[in-house]
Amino acid sequence: MFFSAALSGKMNFGVRNFDRKAGAFPMQYVRITDIRDPLFRQMHDLMRRVFPPEEVLAFELWAEPLRDPGLRVCVAVHEGEVVGATEYRYYPDLQVAMTDFTIIGREGLGIGRFLFKERQNDLSAMVQQSGSSLIGMFAEIYNPYLAEKHEFGGIKPMDPYVRREVLSHLGYRRLDFPYVHPSWQLDGQAVNDLDLCFLASDESLTELPASLVSRFLQRYYAVLERKPESWHEMIRRLDTMETIPLRPI
Repeated sequence: MFFSAALSGKMNFGVRNFDRKAGAFPMQYVRITDIRDPLFRQMHDLMRRVFPPEEVLAFELWAEPLRDPGLRVCVAVHEGEVVGATEYRYYPDLQVAMTDFTIIGREGLGIGRFLFKERQNDLSAMVQQSGSSLIGMFAEIYNPYLAEKHEFGGIKPMDPYVRREVLSHLGYRRLDFPYVHPSWQLDGQAVNDLDLCFLASDESLTELPASLVSRFLQRYYAVLERKPESWHEMIRRLDTMETIPLRPI
C-alpha cells in the first residue's frame, strides 16, 4: 500500500481526519503517526532548535512510538508551516495523563492557547471512550533557576520563567520531592533541572499518593533501558512514602 501510494503521488501521512481548524485561529491541529510525514521533519527540527539535546529523541527512533495508538503527537500548522507541537498520552488504568512537551514556535499567533484547548478536547474524548476518569495530568517543567544555560531557541514564550508562570496560571503545581529525569539521549545520564508537576482535575487536591507517582514514572520511563542510579534511588525513596504534597510553582 505504501509503495502504490508513493507511485501515485497521493500518499497521506498522519491522521488527517484528526485535522481541525480552530475558529478564528488560522491553524490546523494535526496528529502525526509516521516519521515519513513531512510535518514530522518540521516538528523534529523545531524540537532540536528549542530543546537541549538530552531532551530530544533521535529522528529515526520516533518510528515505533508514533505508531502507538495511545500516544498523541500533534502539531499546529499555520500556512503549511509547523509553528507548534504537543505530545501527550493517557493511562486509563492509572487515571492520569502526561504532557510530554509543548512547543510554541512563533509569537503572536495564540499557539499556546490553541494547543492547550485542542489537547484538552482530545483528552476528554479519550477519557470518555475509555470509560475511566482523569485524576489529572503530569508534566515536567523546567526550573528556571537551574536551566538558565539553555536558550530554548531564543523564542520568548519558551523561556522557562515565562512557561512556569503560564503553567502556574493553568493550575499546575509542583510535586514536592527531588526529581531526577533520565536523559532521552539513551546514555543513562541524569537531568536535574526539571520539576515534576501535576494539574489536578479537582483543584482542592493537595497531595498525591506516592505509589501513584512511582507507578507512573516506572511505566513512563520503561522504554529507556539505561537510567541513572539516582533515578532508581528516587523510585526507592518514593516507595517508602505515603503521599507527596502539591506545592505552588
